[in-house]
Amino acid sequence: MKISQLKSILLAAIGFCVISTNAQAVEERVVATVDGVPILASQVRSAMGKQANTESNRQKALDKIIDDILVQKAIKESGVKIDNRQVERVIEGIAAQNGLTYGQLLDALDYQGITLTQFRNQIANQMLMAEVRNRSIGKNIDVTREQVESLSEQMLKNAPGAKVMGTEYQVRHILLKLNPLLNDAQAKAQLTQIRADILAGKTTFADAAKAHSKDYLSGANGGDLGFAFPETYAEQFGQTILKTKQGTISAPFKTEFGWHILEVIGTREGDKTQYAYRQKAYETLINQQLKEEEIDWVKGLRRGAEIKYLNQ
Repeated sequence: MKISQLKSILLAAIGFCVISTNAQAVEERVVATVDGVPILASQVRSAMGKQANTESNRQKALDKIIDDILVQKAIKESGVKIDNRQVERVIEGIAAQNGLTYGQLLDALDYQGITLTQFRNQIANQMLMAEVRNRSIGKNIDVTREQVESLSEQMLKNAPGAKVMGTEYQVRHILLKLNPLLNDAQAKAQLTQIRADILAGKTTFADAAKAHSKDYLSGANGGDLGFAFPETYAEQFGQTILKTKQGTISAPFKTEFGWHILEVIGTREGDKTQYAYRQKAYETLINQQLKEEEIDWVKGLRRGAEIKYLNQ
């Protein structure tokens, strides 16, 4: 073989390799990233299947990959675990709802070519996705004070003369806050003793509040919080007000602020129109967002993700 022919063959081979390498590079180029995770052009083509290679189909396939990545990330971050007992209870419920025994359900699955293991996995996956979906929706619900105030004012304008009355409670309390030197058990025990001393006449509620309460503002006033609607307090505090008869002292209870005892010392009828409409506005806004999120909860995942589209 002549040297010139050998050179030609080598050059052709090198050219082929370059073309092949370039083709592979094109094929494996990154077309998008999701929170830093790359998506390759080859993944998009694979997701398209036999669909025509159009811009619209490529975008749909890419969006599907992005959604799958976000869902799997949400599942991993949620830490949700579905145990076998939960799955079995659901399967037993499915059988009961369809008027079948457990054995008859197995026969029905077998007739459809579905094994019990496959069915368990399907149920477990559905339960997992439902829990992750609910948590994701909850995280993406966000209502601002400004939105509530604006809507409640609009509602009040549309209902001139509207008035909502309710019972206000005059309450006094003693608060102990937890710290490295005071844990739950110690705070509860200390309040139990303070309560016992008040009931035994060894001290008064007002004096005990001044001496022990870590709510210094009300403590200086004998623990008196004045008149307010129960709904304006932390949930557990408000519930305890409603359960405590006037003139009696509650057992120690815990809220997000610490441990309390309280006494209801008076009630009166009050105008809660503004509060009631703010609450109604808040619930309306929450329900609107829930409906929007439930339609496509993955959109919520997208809002919290960093998605970058590169040249496709």
